[in-house]
Amino acid sequence: MANAKKGWNKSAFLEFRLFEKQTAIPNSLPTRDGYGDGLVLAGKKDKRIVVLCADLTESTRSLAFKLAFPDRFIQLGVSEQSLASIAAGMSLAGKIPFISSYAAFSPGRNWEQIRTTIALNEANVKIAGAHAGVSVGPDGATHQMTEDIALMRVLPNMRVIVPCDVRESRKATLAAASVEGPVYLRFAREKTPVFTTEKTPFRIGRAEVCRFGSDLTMIASGPILFEALIAAERLSRLRGIESRVINCHTIKPLDIKLIVQAAKETGAIVTAEEAQIAGGLGGAIAELLSSLAPVPIERIGLQDHYGESGSPDELLKGFGLTAPYIMLAAERVFKRKRGEKVSAVPEYKKLAEAYLADAKQRIMEEAILRTPQKWGGRKKDGSLKSRQP
Repeated sequence: MANAKKGWNKSAFLEFRLFEKQTAIPNSLPTRDGYGDGLVLAGKKDKRIVVLCADLTESTRSLAFKLAFPDRFIQLGVSEQSLASIAAGMSLAGKIPFISSYAAFSPGRNWEQIRTTIALNEANVKIAGAHAGVSVGPDGATHQMTEDIALMRVLPNMRVIVPCDVRESRKATLAAASVEGPVYLRFAREKTPVFTTEKTPFRIGRAEVCRFGSDLTMIASGPILFEALIAAERLSRLRGIESRVINCHTIKPLDIKLIVQAAKETGAIVTAEEAQIAGGLGGAIAELLSSLAPVPIERIGLQDHYGESGSPDELLKGFGLTAPYIMLAAERVFKRKRGEKVSAVPEYKKLAEAYLADAKQRIMEEAILRTPQKWGGRKKDGSLKSRQP
């Protein structure tokens, strides 16, 4: 493959300067902002669109639609099961409902209603799960939904989309409004780099090649795609390893042709996601390639572990979801492709576990210092003071 393409795919129309000049500071916005913008645009195009929310109007960015179309917005309060069931009924009556909540609650709490009233009936309902992944931060494991991709991917008739940045979120929301049938849209809480442009292609079910390479392929979904692109550029400069990078924003249905072609042409795969690898993107890719193009695979994501409380940056590092870990996974899978010996436990996994253990220890020590002695802490007075001024 001496003449194989390498480097950036200019047809992807990314903000290439962010990767070519890594001193550049990217503009950062939460992907959920794109959902709010997309809702308003979709609502202007189609009067059948309605939005239902479960007491999280501002956090899910449904507020923009409420302000623009108050007569087409329904606030149900903390009632996620009703959220899904009522939306299904409205859909069967001719409306196009978008239901908005935290992913921990929808699809987390109301999965049975989504399964029975929406997916089984092929109801034209769009489910928006906000605050997904560990980057929710201090809210901890209860609110860090990492199992949602697996939960939704298994449902017949369901499409599953994980946008990589705020611009792609807007495009995904508009696309979801225009297709018939159930769609799950996954959004993050934390601000993440904006690296696509208005010209960047987006179509449900079609993955996009962001970077060319013949040594291995990285397949990523969601904001972690930015980290995969940084990892690919560094591997090229520092190791001479050329990685193909694919934006797999649609996890169901997968772009089978493109993914199988990449596996056959590069012979090694790394997947990256801010979710459980079991049943998530990593699981989907492994299932596909095991039957059509078996190659070595390394999967970056949560390794059968719940989230933790901490800062988003700390947790992403603690679970091995940043560029340095993706580089280690790429180097490992490249060795496996060439038949070289590798350790039983991946280095990227060991380093992430060590970082997380240290972070948990630091957090606990800080908590003890701020806790009154009468409650088992070390603080002499009886007050509880926040770290915030």
